[in-house]
Amino acid sequence: MKLGIIGVGHLSVSILRGLLRAGHAPESILLSPRGHGADMARDHGFALAKDNAQIVGACDIVLLAVRPGDAPGAVRGLPWRAGQTMLSACAGVPLAALDIGAATPVRIMPITAASLGASPTLAYPDAGPARTLLEAIGTVIILRSEAEFEAATVSAAMYGWAQALIRSGADWTAAHGMDATQARQLVASTFTAAGRMIAEEDAPMDDILATLCTPGGITRAGLDHLEAKGAPAAWNGACDLVLRKLQG
Repeated sequence: MKLGIIGVGHLSVSILRGLLRAGHAPESILLSPRGHGADMARDHGFALAKDNAQIVGACDIVLLAVRPGDAPGAVRGLPWRAGQTMLSACAGVPLAALDIGAATPVRIMPITAASLGASPTLAYPDAGPARTLLEAIGTVIILRSEAEFEAATVSAAMYGWAQALIRSGADWTAAHGMDATQARQLVASTFTAAGRMIAEEDAPMDDILATLCTPGGITRAGLDHLEAKGAPAAWNGACDLVLRKLQG
């Protein structure tokens, strides 16, 4: 099935790199000419369309990855058809806002770790024939409703916050004498390890954390400090703020 991409920005470039990494043929992917489209076509052999109408006319699956405010206008008036799947990666844009005729709309939310084949990609409803493409860039998580999808989309912001925490931890560790490159790898790998424990162990999350928080230990002392300073409440407040923004 041929994939077309409308909006070749930073996220689309990450997805394209992930698809290349997974062995997808670049000539089977048609890019819009704006943004990084021409550069990606020149550097990696992707096909380049003259306009968005050509993409919709030629492709079975179309990824829409433009700025949210531009999304309704970007799809309006294009030659959509039955049997076609439109994947919208436009945060906060409901399916009802996208006029794509008889084509099947699906909301998705990948993250830039798609370039490594490591994106936990949200989807609502099931991506159907496009699911294989999404699985090439990571895992696919199917949501039960658009409201659930909206709340889950906050995780895309958490992805950036986690990177900011890793940066802070690496900077602190380097400031206390460790080589900066080693400090970056250490803290990043520690976060990866923490995520794997939560994702791959069957025990309740509270139980997993309790095994680390021995009374009088360093983990418990640090968590007590963070809680006293309001860190968990601030984190939840940031999640609430992002959800309100997504809901308009």
